[in-house]
Amino acid sequence: MSPILRTLGRATLAIGIGSFGLLGACSRSHDLDDAALRDADADSAEWLSYGRTYSEQRHSPLKQIDEASVSRLGLAWSVDMQTLRGLEATPLERDGVLYTTSAWSVVYAIDARTGKVLWRHDPGVPKDHAKFVCCDVVNRGVALYGDKVYVGTIDGRLVALDRKTGAPVWSVQTTPIDGPYAITGAPRIAGGKVVIGNAGSEYAVRGFLSAYQAETGDLAWRTYLVPGDPSKPFEQDALRRAAASWSGQWYKAGGGASPWDPIVYDPALDLVYVGTANANPWYPELRGDKEGDNLYASSIVAIRASTGEIVWHYQTTPGDSWDYDATQPITLADLVIDGRPRKVLMQPNKNAFLYVIDRETGKLISATPYASMTWATGIDSSGRPIVNPAARPTAMGAIVSPADYGAHNWNPTSFSPTTGLLYLAVTDGGVLLHVVDPKFKLNPNDRTMGLDPRYAGPLKAKRDSLAPLAKGRLVAWNPVTHREAWRVDHPGLRSGGTLSTAGNIVFQGRGDGSFAAYRATDGKLLWQYDAQVGIAAAPMTYAIDGVQYVAVLAAPPGYYLDPKIRLGPGRLLVFALDGKAALPPNPVRPATPIPPPTFTVKATPAEITEGGGLFGMYCRRCHNPDFNYVKSGSIPDLRRANEATHATFEQIVRGGARRTLGMPSFAKDISSDQVRMIEAYVLDQARQVSSVSRAAEGGH
Repeated sequence: MSPILRTLGRATLAIGIGSFGLLGACSRSHDLDDAALRDADADSAEWLSYGRTYSEQRHSPLKQIDEASVSRLGLAWSVDMQTLRGLEATPLERDGVLYTTSAWSVVYAIDARTGKVLWRHDPGVPKDHAKFVCCDVVNRGVALYGDKVYVGTIDGRLVALDRKTGAPVWSVQTTPIDGPYAITGAPRIAGGKVVIGNAGSEYAVRGFLSAYQAETGDLAWRTYLVPGDPSKPFEQDALRRAAASWSGQWYKAGGGASPWDPIVYDPALDLVYVGTANANPWYPELRGDKEGDNLYASSIVAIRASTGEIVWHYQTTPGDSWDYDATQPITLADLVIDGRPRKVLMQPNKNAFLYVIDRETGKLISATPYASMTWATGIDSSGRPIVNPAARPTAMGAIVSPADYGAHNWNPTSFSPTTGLLYLAVTDGGVLLHVVDPKFKLNPNDRTMGLDPRYAGPLKAKRDSLAPLAKGRLVAWNPVTHREAWRVDHPGLRSGGTLSTAGNIVFQGRGDGSFAAYRATDGKLLWQYDAQVGIAAAPMTYAIDGVQYVAVLAAPPGYYLDPKIRLGPGRLLVFALDGKAALPPNPVRPATPIPPPTFTVKATPAEITEGGGLFGMYCRRCHNPDFNYVKSGSIPDLRRANEATHATFEQIVRGGARRTLGMPSFAKDISSDQVRMIEAYVLDQARQVSSVSRAAEGGH
C-alpha cells in the first residue's frame, strides 16, 4: 500500500456564494454533529445522510405530498448537471442547501429553494483513470459532518470541502496511486470518522474499507476484506481464519471483495455493515488449485466502527462463480419476527435471494427468492445456498440466471415502518453466458475476469433468444412473511432507486424517463412525469418554509443495457405541489442507421474473429454496441467512426491521443497488430449492421 498522500484538492469554482446561515428551515447549529445524525429521524424536514438516517430506510415522515395531493405535483426547478454520463447520487439537504455530485466526482451546492448553484467543486480526476471503472464514471453522493462536505473520487481520493464555500480543506489518497481502484460510492460518517470503500474487483485489487478522522483526514483504521500473502503476518485474526478458504496464489490477483457501495452504521452496536464484491478472478478454476468459500468476498461483513475489527460475516454466495456481489443496499430495521423483536438488516442480493439477518449476531433469519434463478435451488439448514451443478461455468459454457447485473443491483431501496414493506426495483429473468477463457493469463494492469470474449458456440444463440424475455418491475416485499405484497411491471429492464413517505407514497424513476408516484399500500399509479431521460438514482425529499420538495437526478449510467433507455443531458429535477417550471427539451435524438464504411482494413477472417475477442476484452466495457449509441457521442459507437477517426485509430488506442476525453491508452495491453485486428472487426460489424438496415428498408 502506498503511503497516504495529503494534498490540497484541485480546482474549485465558487459561483455566487451566499449566506448559508439564512437558508435553514428553522434555527439550528450550522455544524452537524454525531447527536444530530443519530437523531436524524426526529428532523422530518432535512435529508442529512445517504439513506436519510443511519438505518438507511429512505423513508420520510413528510406528508404534505400524499395520495390525495400528489396529482398536483409539478416541476419547481431543474439544474443542468453539465454531463452526458450517468448520475447515481442521492442529494443531501441541510440548512436550505442541497449537496450532490455529478459524473467525474464533481460536487455541487445548490440553493434548495430556487436551484441556484452556490458553488461547484471539480476534483480534477484524470480522465484516463476511467479505464479502471467498471460501469461509467459515476458517483453516488457526499457525506456531511461538522462544517464539511466529504466526497470520494474516481481516482481513489477522499476529499473534505468547506461546506460554505466548497474550498478544499484536506485530501487523502485512500488507494494505491495509479492502481486499478476507483471510488464510486458515497462516504458515511461513523463516530467522528469518515468511512469509505473502493471498487475494482474486475481487476487485480485487494478490497478494503478505510476510516479517517473527520476533522484532520488522519487514517483511523483500514480493514482488508480478503487475506493477503500468507507468508506475511495477517492484519487481524479474522483474515487468518479466512485464509483457509483460499488456495493457490490468490493474492497475486488481489482477491477482490471490493466494498464499493453500501456502508451502513448502527451507533448503538458500534457496527459498520458493508457488502463486498466478487472474488477475482471471477471463476474458482482460475483463483486456486481447489474450491473454497473465498472469504470475505460476496459477503455482508460487520466491522467494529471504533477499531476496524471484523466482528461477524454472512457469505451470500460462497465460492462465487457468477459475479454475484453482495454490494446491494443494506437496510436496518427493528421487526417482530416469530413473536419476538429482532434487530435486523435486509438486503435484496444480486443472486435473487432477499436476506433478513440478525444484525447483532450475523445469524440468518430468512433467505427467500424474490426473482427467478437457476444458479441455486434453495438454502440449506446451515444457511448456505444449494448450488445447481449445471450452473458451474466451464470452457463449454453455462447459461445462468440472474445475469451478472443481478436481480437487483446498487439502486437504493426504501422501507416504510408504516406498511412494513421494502420497496425495490427487480430485474427478473436476466441471463448471462458464463464461459471460462481457456487462454486466460493474469495481467495485473487489466481485468481479471477470465470470461471468454471469443466464444461463439451454440449457447450464444440460446442466450440471445432468452435475453429479450427479461422483465423489470417495482416490487413491495414483506420481510416478515417473506413474500411479495404487490408489484408493478415496467416496460424496460432497469429502474431507479425508491423513496417512501408518510404520505403513503412510493416514488421511483425508470430507465425510459418516467418518474412516478405509487400508493405505498397497493402500488396504484397516482402520478407520472416525463423526465425526458432515464433515471437510475433514488429520489429524496425535504421541506423548507412549509413546502415539501421531491428531488431526483436523471441520467442513466452507460452500462444500462436496455432498449427502452432514454438518453440525454444529466439534470437535477425538483418538484413541489403546484410547481409550474418547464423542462428544457431533450436535445438527444434517437440514433440514425449506421452508414456502410467507405474503406477497409486488411485482415483475414481469423484475424477479424480475433479482433472481436480483443474488442470484447478491452473495448466493449465502454463501447458496447448493444448500448454505446448512448450519451450523444460521449461514449461513441465505434461502428460509426469516420475515416478521420480510423486514420488515427492506433494513436487513440495505444498513444492516448484522447486521454483527456476519458479514452485511456492501452499501449501496455495490446500491440499495433492487435489494434489493426480490432479496427478490422469494428469495420466488419459496421458493414454487417448497415447491410441489415438496407435490407430492412428494401435495399435503399
